[in-house]
Amino acid sequence: MTVDFYRTEPSARTSWRLAVLMGANSRTYKFALGAALLQYAAQDRTEVTLEELAAPYAMRLLEHLAEAPQAPSGHSLGDSDFLAVAKRDAEESTKLGHPTERLLHAAAKSMPAMVMQRFHNLGGGTQTAHRFYEVTGRSGKRIVHLTADLRRIAQQASGLRGELDARWNIVENSFAAGIGRSLIEEGVAVDLETLKITDKRRRRPVTGVTEALIGFQHGRCLICTQPIGPVDETAVDHVFPFSLMTRFGGLSGWQGPDLDVIWNLAPAHKSCNSTKSDRLPTSTELHRLAQRNEAIMQSPHPLKRTLQVSLRDVRHSSSVGHPWPHFLRHVQASCG
Repeated sequence: MTVDFYRTEPSARTSWRLAVLMGANSRTYKFALGAALLQYAAQDRTEVTLEELAAPYAMRLLEHLAEAPQAPSGHSLGDSDFLAVAKRDAEESTKLGHPTERLLHAAAKSMPAMVMQRFHNLGGGTQTAHRFYEVTGRSGKRIVHLTADLRRIAQQASGLRGELDARWNIVENSFAAGIGRSLIEEGVAVDLETLKITDKRRRRPVTGVTEALIGFQHGRCLICTQPIGPVDETAVDHVFPFSLMTRFGGLSGWQGPDLDVIWNLAPAHKSCNSTKSDRLPTSTELHRLAQRNEAIMQSPHPLKRTLQVSLRDVRHSSSVGHPWPHFLRHVQASCG
């Protein structure tokens, strides 16, 4: 299915989204690396030293480490582990505004053998179609060459940064004890007043709905399919309008699934959403929604789990491999 996601829009931006949105996450290092890469590539740098890259990498991790765990709870760390060093040096580095010499050394030492080897990797032994950097040189003199593909996407990277931060927030919350178990077992909920994704158990804000979902739509409005730019006014569209749940004599009269959950919510241009109003989705929009949801199903927990919980309430045994067209046809039939 990751192949299908790429074929829909074969580009360097899609390769980047595959790496960030759909790769496995045993820690959050790749998000910190992605943020550091975008920072330098946006300056049109063709190369940086490993130590230069390690500085923003370490500082972004410290920012997130202050709010949530960056590895699964209960994961034991050796004294020389990068995260262990980061915890010890967090206060001093924060005061300095840059990593301590010890933290910078730990980052530069660990990056080539871990996160930089794995960033382009996808499941099943495959890799992204585009590469975003190459590392040359020996220990102490390593140079990171930023590819033309990375520099191109970084020039308009505000959306990619938002998607990266949203995915980072989701993953680190799934690492937290208690919160993580809830997210992995039950998925997430949506607070429509704030347009925030929350964990169901504590209603704790995790990230924004638009930032969490838009990458799976290739950064495009689900209604008109045009890109949603950084200055565009956006809305979160109920693809099947929420009014359906009250149109049938109250919520108890609605025979379909809950329409206030992730599977039915899609970022859109505010103008497109206003024009659409309460009409039912077209067959083309349903096809796009099915593709978007299939893409989310390829991502790690908890967004994947959220969709699995929605599917559980509708029988789709005849379409186990591609359940979303069947699910959406069921919802359409419920509209009478």
